[in-house]
Amino acid sequence: MIKISILSILVITLTFTTSAQTSHDSTPHRPTPALIVTGSVDLYYRYDLSRTDKNNFTSFTNTHNQFTLGSAGVKLEHRTTRVDMVADLAVGPRQKDFAYNDKGITQAIKQLYISYTFNNWLKITGGTWATHLCYESPDAAANRNYSMSYLFTNGPFSHTGVKADFTTGKSGLMIGIANPKDYRSIPSDAHNNKNIIAQYSYAPTDNLKIYLNYIGGRDIEDNRTHQYDLVLTARTSSFFSLGFNGSLNKSSLASEKYSSSHSWWGSALYLNIDPKSWFGLTLRSEYFNDEKGVCLPAPASLLATTLSANFKIDGFTFIPEFRLENANTPIYTHHDGNPTHSAGSFLFAAVYSF
Repeated sequence: MIKISILSILVITLTFTTSAQTSHDSTPHRPTPALIVTGSVDLYYRYDLSRTDKNNFTSFTNTHNQFTLGSAGVKLEHRTTRVDMVADLAVGPRQKDFAYNDKGITQAIKQLYISYTFNNWLKITGGTWATHLCYESPDAAANRNYSMSYLFTNGPFSHTGVKADFTTGKSGLMIGIANPKDYRSIPSDAHNNKNIIAQYSYAPTDNLKIYLNYIGGRDIEDNRTHQYDLVLTARTSSFFSLGFNGSLNKSSLASEKYSSSHSWWGSALYLNIDPKSWFGLTLRSEYFNDEKGVCLPAPASLLATTLSANFKIDGFTFIPEFRLENANTPIYTHHDGNPTHSAGSFLFAAVYSF
């Protein structure tokens, strides 16, 4: 019933908007039709202080003592007065991890969507796009830390479906229907379920933005999942800014007749200092609670602290990074093979953007 209601609202809204345009065209001024081409390439070297590749439980940096390509990608954007078309393609281990449910050439698709802007307050988008949840981006060039948070790793990466964006004043509302998280297409032998996705945004000033995010429904195995997510960004000056991400995921398994709740939650604080236009520092401090053993190798809670420097020159961003994690349960592996409560690593990444 919820799916039918949402679709009905979208259809009624589209009909009303189309009729309204015949008497008053409030379409915002948009650029002349153009093709915008951007892209990036990233690679990194990671050294685990316990000399093992078993201590990384987050996305995209699952190596030890290796030089590794992240991804190479190109983003094509075509814009007209009303239409935006985006083809965001990439290859490499990072992209393979991002599109882990896809096979063959479709695995190179990061984003592929088309948007139609009806007026100043309504835009409809269909296709596949990166998630609206979490503070971090799947693009290395968009992050100040190269390694990823636990919140990003265990949330959705992408959504495929249709969504509507409504804007009024300093507020925005997005609501849509999508396949279960990270599925561009649903296997024929799986449950053909849909999820509701939503976001409310509020920007009281240019320096303060708040996002309340949601995704909920049943996955391809018919398990129920709801994730609630908060993102806040604030800038006090050109020297200092901060970000915050808090997330709660609650799931119940169909195999247990929904009688047991499988949940995790966490929060991450990002402190950014930029003394120079070419140099900055970011400290990420993240607490992640997985006491029910949903995401980690064993039930545990942990604190992960990451300090990253950003050196920018001629399109390059060089990121030396140190990461230290401590858990209340010995989920990490010491260099002698024994379990331990802590792990540390050093990473150096190079990201080129154009």
